[in-house]
Amino acid sequence: MSDKKPEILHTEVVAQSRLFQIEQVHLKFSNQVERQYERMKGNNRGAVMVVPVLGDNLLLGREYAAGTHSYELGFPKGLVDPGETAIEAANRELQEEIGYGAKKLTHLMELSLAPGYFASKMQIFVAEDLYESRLEGDEPEPIELVSWPLSQWFELLSEQDFSESRSVSALFLAQKHLKLK
Repeated sequence: MSDKKPEILHTEVVAQSRLFQIEQVHLKFSNQVERQYERMKGNNRGAVMVVPVLGDNLLLGREYAAGTHSYELGFPKGLVDPGETAIEAANRELQEEIGYGAKKLTHLMELSLAPGYFASKMQIFVAEDLYESRLEGDEPEPIELVSWPLSQWFELLSEQDFSESRSVSALFLAQKHLKLK
């Protein structure tokens, strides 16, 4: 297998909405095979997800998810705004979504979401030394704050509405970082 990336022969935007841009990419691989792929073009700003820890509890939010038309339990997340660093975005999203800021934010990992189709990356943080602070967000309704005992982190995986892969990944990364049993 070659480490040489395929040559991009041509790209074309084939669909666009307010949030997404779908690009068709014509590629030529090192063995001369040509294929056309489609991918969602990223915004190049990136996104963040934060695992907040308050005392002996994880803090999560339950909010509406249009993709599944259901309420999902997960960690605060959002896009990095122009001119903002990922760590600044993480602290802002905490304040907008659950009403807490963090004195200590630790970067755990950069995750990709469906890299075969989607170029965006998400920075995962754990937030500690929390303090009450609320900023106005862009959510259409308040996010329900859910406190979950750290000692029962594994049971969170049995919750039917805790199913988003990024939140599950963030939980395991936090578990490793916090050395939870």
